[in-house]
Amino acid sequence: MKTISASAVNDRLTAGETLNIIDVREVAEVRSGRIPTSIHLPLGLIEFRMNELDKKKEYIVVCQSGGRSSQAVKFLDYHGFNVTNMNGGMLSWKGKVD
Repeated sequence: MKTISASAVNDRLTAGETLNIIDVREVAEVRSGRIPTSIHLPLGLIEFRMNELDKKKEYIVVCQSGGRSSQAVKFLDYHGFNVTNMNGGMLSWKGKVD
């Protein structure tokens, strides 16, 4: 499984790079703040909404601490998506939040 640190994601965003970030946390967790431009797709809905994702794009998956996002990455990778897990999740995030 490919992984990336929260600081590397923040560095890429700060440099102006456009990233496709999927936040798999629950609605109540996302209310506390999420990475700008991330899309909210709760883990429990991944199977039903993965048709909304593009297999030609690279996605970075984030949750609160990294556990649920690693489950999502394994599932999406199995289905042919280019996905990377953000280590440490939002607990490691030091960048801006919406």
